[in-house]
Amino acid sequence: MSLDPLAILTAFGLIFLAELPDKTMFASLAMGTRMRPLYVWFGTSTAFIVHVAIAVGAGSLIGLLPDWIVKLVSALLFAFGAFMLLRGGGDDEDEETRTKTVTGFWPIYSTAFMAVFISEWGDLTQITTANLAASNGTWSTAIGSAAALMSVSALALLAGRFIATRVPLKTVQRIGGLCMLGLAVWSVVEIFVG
Repeated sequence: MSLDPLAILTAFGLIFLAELPDKTMFASLAMGTRMRPLYVWFGTSTAFIVHVAIAVGAGSLIGLLPDWIVKLVSALLFAFGAFMLLRGGGDDEDEETRTKTVTGFWPIYSTAFMAVFISEWGDLTQITTANLAASNGTWSTAIGSAAALMSVSALALLAGRFIATRVPLKTVQRIGGLCMLGLAVWSVVEIFVG
């Protein structure tokens, strides 16, 4: 097992930016206002780790293909991610969350876990994690992606109101989309150069 610090930082940066305007950030924020934030964080973090493991496993399978195919698939997935972020979106803010107050570790943990586990299937961050694992290494991608997802959840729980009122989420989406578009172009260039 070798870790690549640049791959860890790349995964962290991309996943962090992609997750900021995501529905799970708003779910964490909403749950944190009604439930004990630390318990919510344990539940969301566990769900994120499970999804990272699934995505990295899928990415490892993609990595068995010939190099040019992996780069082409990476370029397509990055382009799809860029499209998803740049097209506008923002509908995730309006999703309803539970209004009932939940107490106790296990009820809060399981509520937070299930909310994130169900909503992350096929999510942009899961697709991006699989893509990065195929080209940048399994462990480095897993560490960077999991750290980013857990950080966004913690950020939402600790400073979510500040972010929601002061940083335009469309700006965050555009920055993430442009980064992914750049990586898509880079992946295509690597097919012909490398």
